[in-house]
Amino acid sequence: MQSRKSKLARVILSGLFALFSFIITSCSAPVITQERVFLDLSLDFLGEYKLPKTDVLDTPVGGLSAITYDRRSDRFYTVCNDQSGSAPARFYTLKLALDPTVTEKIGIQKIDIESVTFLTDQEGKPYTKRSISPKGIALTPQKTLFISGYSAAGDLIAPFVQEFDTNSGQMLQSLPIPERYLPDASDEKEPTKGIQQTSAFASLTFNPTGTIPTSGEPINLFTATSSALVQDREPLGSEKGAKSRILQYLIGYGSPVLIAEYFYPLDPTLGSANSLVELISVDHGGHFLSLERSREELSFKQKIFQITTGGATDTSRINSLKGEIRGIQPVKKKLLLDLNELSIPLDNLQAMTLGPRLPDGTQSLLLVSDDNFNDQQTTQFLLFRLNSSRLA
Repeated sequence: MQSRKSKLARVILSGLFALFSFIITSCSAPVITQERVFLDLSLDFLGEYKLPKTDVLDTPVGGLSAITYDRRSDRFYTVCNDQSGSAPARFYTLKLALDPTVTEKIGIQKIDIESVTFLTDQEGKPYTKRSISPKGIALTPQKTLFISGYSAAGDLIAPFVQEFDTNSGQMLQSLPIPERYLPDASDEKEPTKGIQQTSAFASLTFNPTGTIPTSGEPINLFTATSSALVQDREPLGSEKGAKSRILQYLIGYGSPVLIAEYFYPLDPTLGSANSLVELISVDHGGHFLSLERSREELSFKQKIFQITTGGATDTSRINSLKGEIRGIQPVKKKLLLDLNELSIPLDNLQAMTLGPRLPDGTQSLLLVSDDNFNDQQTTQFLLFRLNSSRLA
């Protein structure tokens, strides 16, 4: 008995000593430098692949606005933003074949469009053409798909994040959207709040990524506005970059709930037409890749950043981010790659996902463009190697 008491006392004392040491070390620790905030990441460009114009089940393939990867089945799901009205809202299932050699240059051999699945509401009724505009897509560990975007009814638009069955395309649930994201415009007045039609939820990602949690384990879902909310817009001619908002939902315990929101400053050097078109989670610690894009006619400027939400202020109680904002820490950003330095013509890149392991065992990253069903544009796939000791 005495031995047990002595052992318990030693455990308690050891724990208290460890806690005391942690407190002392934390208080005297040096300030963390900016470089240590980010992961040691780099990208190697491996090549491009242009998807031929094609149909699947008499449905044109194009307008690819987002993509996600299922490691278990080695398949991609890509959602279609078809504003041409050629067919109702849908997603495609893709199979990508990589060059199997290791010693030679790795690249994309072929991409097959295996199937098309049309989205339906909770009653199983197909959405009418142009009634919803899907923009983002992410696959859950339970193999359902979350899709984000906006719906339209006349001049009124409403952002959405909804879960769909992967096999049938039927909507399963809709996440709650805060009131500040819902436009209050009508035919008689200008909106004073909410998303702009060009700033809906185009990005969607889960954290953790690359793991298969047990069923029911909670996961975080992140989405973001492409640009500023109406109440966050700067005056015309302002040199300040637009201010997007990242939303973080917790899914897995009861009803999904919004738990935090972060201010994401867009790169002002990309111009006033710049937008945040994709987010990809790369670890469990709040590190992401973001894709920003600006467009003038058929000319595109595009950059990939590494960002982190660590230390960022929760802005969910802040009604407006317009003007000078003090005491608010935005997400931290670091340029990873200026895509215009690849020295190849770029199309309208909007989709990005971590893909399969490459033949040499490293992690792949895939970018895809939206051809807008325009004969002058292509569906362009860009393949990269994402280098990081943390992702090995």
